[in-house]
Amino acid sequence: MNYYQNIVNKIKADRHYQENLGWGKPRRGHPEGSVRAHIAELECNLKALSDTCTEEEYWKLMMLIHVHDSFKKDSRKGVAITDPSSHASLARRFLASYCTDDGLLQMVQYHDEPYALYRQSRNGAVNERRLATLKSRRWDWSLFLKFLVIDNCTEGKSREPLEWALANLAGGMNAKMRDWMDRCQVTPV
Repeated sequence: MNYYQNIVNKIKADRHYQENLGWGKPRRGHPEGSVRAHIAELECNLKALSDTCTEEEYWKLMMLIHVHDSFKKDSRKGVAITDPSSHASLARRFLASYCTDDGLLQMVQYHDEPYALYRQSRNGAVNERRLATLKSRRWDWSLFLKFLVIDNCTEGKSREPLEWALANLAGGMNAKMRDWMDRCQVTPV
């Protein structure tokens, strides 16, 4: 069994993780409601992209899918993603109890940062320092960008924020990224 597959199995068996899966009601950006339903959507997207992944990448993405939003139930709403009580910080702390891969831990911590920067851009000004800090992260960028596609090509989400993120983080949309988006299950809003 793959190292990351083993971690995913341990995460799925974790009592605290399981308790959080039912959290959530339909809301803007998440009409599916619960964390469990969101994970199911993302697993479908990963399946659609599976032939673009190595086995290790597949299980890393599966790990991100299962952890990234699973601690919203326990989080404080409206705090910065670096706040210890944010859903991202709680998810990172949880994942760190199973995995020491710093790149994956950072991806969990900063998975919503591209959307926050997009929202700033819609209000007229992006914090260039914050964008530069995100761009300087030392992680597997192909994996992170693929995760953004998986997480953002879902029912109820406009693709505009994703397209902004890919353009600003990857230096522009390319054919590979467009293919990833086209393979994912949902027609854009």
